[in-house]
Amino acid sequence: MVPAATAGDGGGSIRIPSSCTGLFGLKPTRGRTPNGPDAAQSWQGAAVTHAITRSVRDSAALLDLQTAPEPGAPYTLAPPEQPYSQVIQSDPRPLTIGFARTTPFGKDLHPESLQAVNTTVALLESLGHRVVEAAPQYDWHELTASYLTMYFGEVAAEVAQIQKQRGKDRSSKDFEFATSSCAALGRAYNAGEFASAINSWNTYGRIMAQFHETYDLFLTPTLAELPPRIGQFDTPWPLKILGSVLIALNGGKVLRLMKVADSIARDQLSTVPFTQLANITGQPAMSVPLYWTEDNIPMGSHFIAPMGREDMLFQLAAQLERARPWFHRTCY
Repeated sequence: MVPAATAGDGGGSIRIPSSCTGLFGLKPTRGRTPNGPDAAQSWQGAAVTHAITRSVRDSAALLDLQTAPEPGAPYTLAPPEQPYSQVIQSDPRPLTIGFARTTPFGKDLHPESLQAVNTTVALLESLGHRVVEAAPQYDWHELTASYLTMYFGEVAAEVAQIQKQRGKDRSSKDFEFATSSCAALGRAYNAGEFASAINSWNTYGRIMAQFHETYDLFLTPTLAELPPRIGQFDTPWPLKILGSVLIALNGGKVLRLMKVADSIARDQLSTVPFTQLANITGQPAMSVPLYWTEDNIPMGSHFIAPMGREDMLFQLAAQLERARPWFHRTCY
């Protein structure tokens, strides 16, 4: 509907909808785009802002406009050596790219997700890149647990801030059930658990840095399954009624004992298990629309680059766009 739509990405919210709609979506490096003046960082640094676009050109031009020093920012990045709008004018050098054909928790990909990866691998090889089946080794369940601890805590803080701004009479009934339940879970964790979760993120940054000593990029499908249908993850009414009662009774600890977080990880994040890694490490990542199913459903290809290397992502994306254009395509 528009040439570019501004967006934030704290767990994949630029890359996932881009994949589901046949668009291009890049998540910048932590600290590349400003968060001020009222916030130093979002979601402990996991969330950044940029845009979803129809073309690589427009994404690059927008990031050129967004990239500038921000006084008081907690992170300082060296500016790109040349504008991204210029970087995309030439092809990248031959890259060494590791890729995965399974989820990080060992489950097989949906056949269409696998086909999306295989198609992209063949395209990359035809363009002169070296593509090797190799993936960083990390515990996805532990990563997900640390991510959800941060997420629940941040939702609880945001709900409290809204209630403070709009008056104490604001209750959980003023929020959607998913928001209220996440906030209740956030209040059920203690400060030590929150700090421990954030401290563990350094582990994944080190793992990825070691991976990138051998591989320029890491390739996966953006989604492990077909795009979810509207309402697929809605909470069943019986559980919603029970949850609402528990929230009203300040029963966040009961929700935690019911393993609600485990249910979210199993039912929702297992559909999109690849994107949160780059949020936790702060690395730039992108979803590129290179494959459509026979039913005309787009399936994006997901690339993660080393810290600060949006230039490598943009350059490769532009090369892929020239080789397999998507601007003219519509989906569904």
